[in-house]
Amino acid sequence: MADETGQAVPVAGPDRPPARGRVDALDLARTFALVCMAIYHFTYDLEMFGYIPPYTAVTGGWAIFARMIAGSFLFMVGISLYLAHGRGIRWRPFLRRLGVIVLAAALITAVTRYAMPQTYIFFGILHSIAAASLLGLAFLRLPSWMTLGIAALIVFGRSTLSATGLFDAPVLAGLGLTSWPVRSADFVPVFPWFAATLAGIAFARIAGAGGLWRRLARSGETPGRWRRALAWPGRHGLTVYLLHQPVLISALWVFARLTR
Repeated sequence: MADETGQAVPVAGPDRPPARGRVDALDLARTFALVCMAIYHFTYDLEMFGYIPPYTAVTGGWAIFARMIAGSFLFMVGISLYLAHGRGIRWRPFLRRLGVIVLAAALITAVTRYAMPQTYIFFGILHSIAAASLLGLAFLRLPSWMTLGIAALIVFGRSTLSATGLFDAPVLAGLGLTSWPVRSADFVPVFPWFAATLAGIAFARIAGAGGLWRRLARSGETPGRWRRALAWPGRHGLTVYLLHQPVLISALWVFARLTR
């Protein structure tokens, strides 16, 4: 099994995969989400290089596509968080991996602050994953119905909270409750996106009660070569995330230099 950042974890119990099993179906799901993310970012880069009309990547179907990708990542954070720590928080691996995510998020902030200061990323998907991982610990033992109820409150109560103006301080912008619009190349605030992680936690509990994780772990005990290859990016999602944009931008830069 892998946690929210791809780390292998032993799991056991009636609602978990066998000890030291791995649900590679989750790795495959992460790989699919990463491919979708790369497609979206390639579209964003094409716009940046002037190959497609401005605002293509942030309007219409592409904007919906981006939200679906972010939601899928945070949903899987909830699943992995429950499977890795639902019967007791394993603090050492949790804090180690959380530290890696926080450092990666800080790197993204530093680089974008230099490269695009007007729309730099101060609370993007990695920041949101880090926050959701921490906050999600408080919900691992709650009944699924209660977790889903809180998720609904987060989604539908956001506009009411933001209208109060109590959260307008710039330092609180990451909550997503400001009454003013936030300008950022990637903004995935706690409200409403933490709801996706809560939905993942609830789903993992419900699916575990039905034995889904054991069945998936058994089905992946002897994966074929292609299955292992397709699961590899999902097991190393953070590395893929950090490297894919430099690769795409470099390739487009070379292409532009050769063709213009």
